[in-house]
Amino acid sequence: MLVIDTEPPRQPELLELMRQGDEYTLSLYPPESCHLLGVEELEESGVTVFVARDLAEAVGMAALVERGDGTAELKRMFVPPAARGRGIASDLLGAVEVHARAGGIHLIQLETGPLQDSAIRLYERSGYLLIPNFGKYVGDSNSVCYEKAISRP
Repeated sequence: MLVIDTEPPRQPELLELMRQGDEYTLSLYPPESCHLLGVEELEESGVTVFVARDLAEAVGMAALVERGDGTAELKRMFVPPAARGRGIASDLLGAVEVHARAGGIHLIQLETGPLQDSAIRLYERSGYLLIPNFGKYVGDSNSVCYEKAISRP
């Protein structure tokens, strides 16, 4: 049974998921195009880490970084290959959106890579719209950005 909850990021299982996510991303893109948050950044105020667990095993994670203006950025969305195809990423995204809406967030933005077809399909299927690259992603051809209005400002 899949359970999604918020958890502190500094746990061996989550550090391993982050390592796998780093490895995967670096297999697709050059280091300067890998905009991954480290555990220290995930521990900062305004960052919420979501963990999907199946029979207590961590099978996915995502983070929401609140900007303090009613918007947030989705970061660190990752489901390892062995757990893919079960709807875990979709469930994680739904949990992030519910949490964000309850916390007064009205817009979620995210960045992914153009080679990550499954992620792009998930975001588009979930109502995220392609937008021009924002912030540190401007000018990075290995970045594709999306956003979704989840409630009124």
